[in-house]
Amino acid sequence: MSVMSDEQIYDEIVSIINGNRIALFMKGTPEEPRCGFSARVAERLLEAGVEFIAVDILPDPRIRQQLTAFSSWPTTPQLFVSGELIGGCDIVEELHANGELAGILAADAPAG
Repeated sequence: MSVMSDEQIYDEIVSIINGNRIALFMKGTPEEPRCGFSARVAERLLEAGVEFIAVDILPDPRIRQQLTAFSSWPTTPQLFVSGELIGGCDIVEELHANGELAGILAADAPAG
């Protein structure tokens, strides 16, 4: 098994974001979150019944580094819809509270 370079990790992150309508970078998995903020965002996506890919950033600290390099967002979780960063837990919770999250997640809605 070969070790990925930082550039390969960055390219994989870009590929995941561009190749999936909804991508969540989180600590742990939706089934076994390793952080309360990650758990809340995953829960919102599961409640919405949308298909999404979840990427655990914990196995290699370079995943977080390269994700931050891509998004310029320093914290996780990070939710992307249609290639656009929506934000982290606070933003997702705010969008949910004001009713906007469902529209953003709707299959025919553009992000942002």
